[in-house]
Amino acid sequence: MTPLYREKYRPQFHLTPPEGPMSDPNGMVYFDGEYHQFYQFTGRWGHAVSRDLVHWEHLPLALDTDELGDIWSGSAVVDWQDSSGFFDGEPGLVAIFTHFKDGLQSQSIAYSADRGRSWTKYVGNPVIPNPGLKDFRDPKVLWHEETKRWIMAVSVDRRIYFYSSADLKSWLFESEFGEGMGSHAAVWECPDLFRLQVEDEEGAVKWVLHVSIGDNEVTDGSSAQYFVGEFDGHRFTVDEAERGQSQWTDYGQDYYAAVSYSDLPESQGRQVWLGWTSNWKYPFSSPTAPWKGGMSIPRSISLRRGRQGRLVLVQDPIEELKSLRLTPRTFEPIVLEDGVQKLDLDLPVSNSYEFSLEISWEEAASFGLRLCSSPRERQYTEIGCIPSESILYLDRTNSGFSGIADRSGGKANFAKRFEAHCNMEKRTLKMRGFVDQCLVEWFIEDGEHVFTSLIYPDPESTGVELFATGGKAVFSRLEIFPLQSIWNKD
Repeated sequence: MTPLYREKYRPQFHLTPPEGPMSDPNGMVYFDGEYHQFYQFTGRWGHAVSRDLVHWEHLPLALDTDELGDIWSGSAVVDWQDSSGFFDGEPGLVAIFTHFKDGLQSQSIAYSADRGRSWTKYVGNPVIPNPGLKDFRDPKVLWHEETKRWIMAVSVDRRIYFYSSADLKSWLFESEFGEGMGSHAAVWECPDLFRLQVEDEEGAVKWVLHVSIGDNEVTDGSSAQYFVGEFDGHRFTVDEAERGQSQWTDYGQDYYAAVSYSDLPESQGRQVWLGWTSNWKYPFSSPTAPWKGGMSIPRSISLRRGRQGRLVLVQDPIEELKSLRLTPRTFEPIVLEDGVQKLDLDLPVSNSYEFSLEISWEEAASFGLRLCSSPRERQYTEIGCIPSESILYLDRTNSGFSGIADRSGGKANFAKRFEAHCNMEKRTLKMRGFVDQCLVEWFIEDGEHVFTSLIYPDPESTGVELFATGGKAVFSRLEIFPLQSIWNKD
């Protein structure tokens, strides 16, 4: 029997469950030196904790089904002032989640006075009964300092409802958002609302509303979008300059239900989130056992003024991941002209590494990297650029196993290519990425564009190649860091 966390396709530095299905991240909160990562686990909340967002300890189930139904997605907060009255004047954790029973969804709460190790469901649940809506779920709660109230964002079909409360138990409807805004290709899910600093603009702060979008034919799967604007404790308003075309969170197909951590210390000076690395087109169809699904690497997020003047959500791998780096493989600048060059690598753990580089060009038609390539180039995942069309792309057409079933039992369109448009006027691109067995996370231009994609290469497909067509490309500052496993250290 293969040892746990040594199975085929098992990520070595990403959070995955020992066994069973992991989906939406839930209840992400920092308290008493620990990051809590709850997650959907067959209608219950699984639970893991970490002190550095890198190494994880799995704990017993946190919230189980009860007479009110299954426990669906939600959030958690630290009730610092004991506004709920649950903690005898001390701070404690409160989880806010969706109960689901007989087709109806309602919002409920539970609380913990022992650092999340045990939970008590509130006797007055649900705190917001279903108001006669089919889709009414995924509450995200935050403290709004200006109005001294708790705010809840709930997904309602293709809209978001906002509620307020003084005590986390009694909630007042405030407003709704969504009509005529962004993509309405499918139901909106897992909302998040947070405030972000605008990079290089002193004192500039904006609110971001993030929503995931369910499986649909327009995007051939689930996806996610965000809005930038203002929130006054009652209503979210999109900035006039941010109206128009949807702003997509990730240009791959496997980053869903991303939500941010609550109650990070101000001393960290950052906002951090992560997402579920799968898609509702094929949620639990991966060729993996005894587990299904996992989380992305945690990412610091901020806003940056793009070249068009529009604010862009920027995602950057957290600094703590550097603690996993082993001795890097560094390369002198490599010049390619209509060619392919395989890198000479001897990594201690195949297909678990970080890479970074810069690529410059003059007249090249295309260029990039081929990851997880096989000895005869039969398999590879290609990440590249077509400058003449200002296109970045991730192509998993030849990445390996692609016989993934969709939710209806048919064959999902898994072996495909994903694209994003990127300004390339300066003829130089910075790239950073992470490969971890069955997952690629690719960050371009310091996180202005991100692709997250599942792949299933054969065991011998461990190569890394550079390529250029139709002209010359220069690959410089190229480093590849083997990353040590976070599992099985004893």
